[in-house]
Amino acid sequence: MDQQVSHEESRRHERHAHDDRREEILAAVRDACAEEGVSRFSVSSITKRVGCTRSLFYHYFPDKEAALNAALDDIIESFIERLQAWNSDREQGDIEGALDDAVALMKHIVLDERDPSKSLATGGNAALYTAFVHRVADRTARYICDSTVVDFARYHEVRIDHVYETFYVLITGLVMYIRTHPDAPDDLIKDIVASTLHIEGYTEKYKDRRPER
Repeated sequence: MDQQVSHEESRRHERHAHDDRREEILAAVRDACAEEGVSRFSVSSITKRVGCTRSLFYHYFPDKEAALNAALDDIIESFIERLQAWNSDREQGDIEGALDDAVALMKHIVLDERDPSKSLATGGNAALYTAFVHRVADRTARYICDSTVVDFARYHEVRIDHVYETFYVLITGLVMYIRTHPDAPDDLIKDIVASTLHIEGYTEKYKDRRPER
């Protein structure tokens, strides 16, 4: 029995070690894309950064495009985790505060200098960037529809049709707008979000448009 437990623990440690090496490779991919650009980074530059062999790289990824896609998937997962934290920290009834925090979160993520997708947007693979934005918008819209919108509908009327589609288009447009207008004021983006979702009446600026209860 003790030998079996010892064997299982050994396998767990080995698996964790492998996971760590994979994470190191993905971190190197993110750094290389930020510093060299998506079109310039290579498997050799990644292995040099990590200090590993090419065979170890190919153990995890068939090519550099697969590693880049995995790095982009990690970025999406990280964003969803931060969105979940935002959703849990929202104060019930403080719609304006939730909007302020959501805009700040979106701008921070879109303008992150270490985000490989920024290199895609400014001179990399257009098809890959389009697919990335689609995944971001789809995951985000589905999460918001299943959580935030459900909570909102308990106390207020949802005044938009095609809820998922509206969020999808809004998120896609905001990613492009923030990338091309990095200095856009938070209040401007907040107004765009609020008016698109017909919740501007819950902000101080447009309180005269607040729906009657």
